[in-house]
Amino acid sequence: MTSGTTRTHLVWDWNGTLLDDTYAVVRATNAAFAEVELEPITPERYREMYTIPIPRFYERFLGRLPTEAEWERMDGVFHRYYAEQRTACGLTAGAEELLRGWQRAGRSQSLLSMYGHEQLVPVVRGYGIEPRFVRVEGRRGPSGGSKALHMERHFEALAGVDGIAPENAVVIGDALDDAVAAAHVGARAVLYTGGSHSRRSLEGAGVPVVDSLAEAVALAETFAG
Repeated sequence: MTSGTTRTHLVWDWNGTLLDDTYAVVRATNAAFAEVELEPITPERYREMYTIPIPRFYERFLGRLPTEAEWERMDGVFHRYYAEQRTACGLTAGAEELLRGWQRAGRSQSLLSMYGHEQLVPVVRGYGIEPRFVRVEGRRGPSGGSKALHMERHFEALAGVDGIAPENAVVIGDALDDAVAAAHVGARAVLYTGGSHSRRSLEGAGVPVVDSLAEAVALAETFAG
């Protein structure tokens, strides 16, 4: 193990990355679509069309941005329906072993999600993996935005934990926005195809794209700290 590998810090995404919940997200999206009389979409269509911020994703189907009232209604339905569906979701294959192995090797990792912070923490705790992370952090504030500023604040907090810095970090996520957020703070990114985007969509980010979390971690290990 090189000293660079030893210093590498992983920042994991949650939804669609560590948590295998894409089908629950699609079902919740279709419930939200029904609020404005849009036809339901398939998981494949979702992965091709998904974008951040979420109102822009909805615009691709409505042909316009949702009104403020529509957005509030759709967002509320989405989160209510997702909360019901999420309980049937498990961790992505191999995730628990990868988290355990990274921690046991003496390396640090954290979790940053756009899922609301107050909802995220007990959910992560319920899966029994909270102790694997030096920090677990969800979105604070309204939903629908980008991860970039949240990533900035995440690293401000991590600076006091063994001097963790973005230049020594790799963000592992399933969305183009994860790559944008990583670039915003000067971290590297690896994108996983099992979540919100198709491989074709992810390849537009200009960062490595992999088909498993094991590949993502193996690649992160090759990056110098």
